[in-house]
Amino acid sequence: MEHLLLRQWRDSDLEPFAAMNADPEVMRHFPALVSRAETAAAMDRMRRAIDERGWGLWAVEVEGVFAGFTGLSIPSFSAHFTPCTEIGWRFRNAYWGRGLACRAAREALSFAFETLQLPEIVSFTAATNIRSRRLMERLGLKHDAGEDFDHPSIPQGHVLCRHVLYRGWPGV
Repeated sequence: MEHLLLRQWRDSDLEPFAAMNADPEVMRHFPALVSRAETAAAMDRMRRAIDERGWGLWAVEVEGVFAGFTGLSIPSFSAHFTPCTEIGWRFRNAYWGRGLACRAAREALSFAFETLQLPEIVSFTAATNIRSRRLMERLGLKHDAGEDFDHPSIPQGHVLCRHVLYRGWPGV
């Protein structure tokens, strides 16, 4: 089994992270590719969140190489399910299909429920993102179509506007 590590971000993560965010296949279910400057700003925000809270969206290292990120965040938009803590992930496509995102997300869920003692976790994605939806289901998160929503940061009518919401509780 490949060695997987959730860790704080390093300066050396910027280039592979920027390449991942500029990959049209990885970003298929996002409204736009992310520039190197936007990636650097996002990495700084994620690093600061971990420094300040002790948790956040961690870099995922597989066999010593940056593979993507997973972890916990607090959505910055308002919706019927906020405030909340979200579990999320994004991986370089070379790491897809190997069970790594599931393993990393399980570690983040364990941290959320065992260490932080959170009563609930949410996860959401564009309704068209079947890969992420399958991962949410493998993690034991539950979907209720009545809670699906239009993401406030994506223009109405955009193919990615409609999002599905999944919820998980301790013991999932």
